[in-house]
Amino acid sequence: MLPELSQLQYAVEVAMGRRAGSLLLKNARLVNVFSLELQPAHILLAGPLVAAVGPEYAQAEAETVLDLEGRVVAPGLIDGHVHLESSLVSPAEYARGVVPRGVTGVVTDPHEIANVAGVAGVEWLLEASEGLPLEVWVTVPSSVPSTPLETSGAVLGLAEMERLLAHPRVVGVAELMSFPAILAGEAQELSKVRLAEHWRKTPEGHAPTLMGPSLQAYLATGIASDHESTTLAEGRAKLEAGCFLMVREGSTTRNLEVLAPLLVPKHADRIGLVTDDRLPSDLLREGGVDFLVRKAIALGADPLYAIRAGSWNVARHYRLPRRGAVAPGFQADLVVLDDLERFTAALVYQRGRRVAEGGRLLLKLPRTPASAAVSRTVRLPELSLEDLRIPAVAGLVRVIRAIPHQVLTAEERLYPTLRDGAIVADPGRDLAKLVCLERYGQQGRVGKGLVTAFGLQKGALACTVGHDHHNLMAVGVSDADILLAARRLEALGGGMIAVCDGEILAELALPIAGLITDEPLEEVHQKMEALEAAARHLGVSLPDPYMVLSFLGLAVIPELRLTDFGLVDVRQGRLVPLAVE
Repeated sequence: MLPELSQLQYAVEVAMGRRAGSLLLKNARLVNVFSLELQPAHILLAGPLVAAVGPEYAQAEAETVLDLEGRVVAPGLIDGHVHLESSLVSPAEYARGVVPRGVTGVVTDPHEIANVAGVAGVEWLLEASEGLPLEVWVTVPSSVPSTPLETSGAVLGLAEMERLLAHPRVVGVAELMSFPAILAGEAQELSKVRLAEHWRKTPEGHAPTLMGPSLQAYLATGIASDHESTTLAEGRAKLEAGCFLMVREGSTTRNLEVLAPLLVPKHADRIGLVTDDRLPSDLLREGGVDFLVRKAIALGADPLYAIRAGSWNVARHYRLPRRGAVAPGFQADLVVLDDLERFTAALVYQRGRRVAEGGRLLLKLPRTPASAAVSRTVRLPELSLEDLRIPAVAGLVRVIRAIPHQVLTAEERLYPTLRDGAIVADPGRDLAKLVCLERYGQQGRVGKGLVTAFGLQKGALACTVGHDHHNLMAVGVSDADILLAARRLEALGGGMIAVCDGEILAELALPIAGLITDEPLEEVHQKMEALEAAARHLGVSLPDPYMVLSFLGLAVIPELRLTDFGLVDVRQGRLVPLAVE
């Protein structure tokens, strides 16, 4: 939102001493993100703008004067890449969770809801994020569907993307996820990069494991960023190639510790901090991008540079005007800290108004009801136990290995356990059945395979959060329990569930696009804890099993995945049979 002419005139009058400001923050220590200095300062606001910063304003007139007695003032943080839908709660509830911690802005890629409901889904999210004390900017989903090897609820082509790019809160084209298509020079994908540049907005990247010529080719298209680095060498290679490196710490994808050595001032504005995907439990326990600032400092980063990477660097990358710093002419989004290194927010101001104090939001937030486009989106085919049967094959089969704290998977080749002419789950070998059910009432496809490393001993887990197509993903030892879980999720309109021996142990309804609930963050957290406890009761040893399950269908990150079409070899960009040929 650009300031009105009258607001600019007000700021000038206040800075010149001809008019009283709205707020004077006296005796602060300011985090100067430009010089990376902690400076004594008096900060004078004129409504939503910072009018002046400097030693000469100690006696300036203002409607409200607050003596900070040496406390630190920092810019409000901006999360550089997040999928709000992955928090499982509405944008308003997400704001309630992070704003009191000092997060005043996020750049979200709504490709989760876009894969379910297309343009109408993105428009609902834009509407639901209006009027919050959290600014929500959007990058237009570029991968709907992510690949041609899956069924999604909608398709966003160039025309649909251009329609969304005209929205004033859209700042870029979101992560171009199909890197094999980019490396193949496919015209449709490269046209999305050009579309972003035509609108003078950033084309965002998604380049897991790419280095050497593949990385050079990917960035040669003009793609500007990447948030998928998982090794120090990969992160350094991307920085050296001119990429804006987004250092990520999500719920499953925890990459900050390995990339922390790169968080040094010599990298200037080339690094930003992002969460990507965070569950309610982590939002409540750790926070949003504020957690990354704290963790980076604990790992040895300069506190001022860590704050800069979570504010000014992100604003600069996306060309967000007047954001990311506390300086004359900037929007007055700022945090008063009790403790710099712990980034403990005492007060939070957004557009010059106090919106949080002592970890508590001071405003009542608007609620946006679900539109028809994002309601009743789970429509399963008629299913029987026979639909889940995997016929026996001779020899080795491909098995997906889940990797804790990563979205990467590995491919293993094992001899399956056979019974009555079928491949079956074998808890003794930590082999569970993995199923992907198309849930949009289209072709009714059922993808089937095997997964290891869950530790599942009985029952089944299922969810309608299945990146990025968001078909129903289920892992189970019992086909009957998988079938029961799927039918119950259809009745709920989507969600997450744990089932054992025909009994529902725990569930969370996600009736908005099968991804989101409008329940309070704390209640969702409690239900997620019940789901996690139920998973442990079923023998699951894998951390964050529902998040891991949701990513086992993500056919754009190596190595092996399962969609409703079947097994996908991501590096080759093609379907592969269960049996090793």
